[in-house]
Amino acid sequence: MKKILGIMAMVGMLASCTATEKGTAIGAGSGAIIGGAVSNSWGGAAVGAVAGGVVGAAIGQSQERRGYCVYRNRNGGTYEARCR
Repeated sequence: MKKILGIMAMVGMLASCTATEKGTAIGAGSGAIIGGAVSNSWGGAAVGAVAGGVVGAAIGQSQERRGYCVYRNRNGGTYEARCR
């Protein structure tokens, strides 16, 4: 029963997050599991969590601005606009 309540609490917390926050949480959790399984150590799990969190955040952030692309102008600056 405690496991079910714990899982429901985690799902409830993730339901109110932005796409970036969800991506970070899912990436960090997955990275920790994979890193720990591959290296069979806590250090590997920590490295996997950090790497997974960074990648998950990048993927989540890209999902927040669907339909927008980053363009570079003649001066080298970047700006966002609707994709062509």
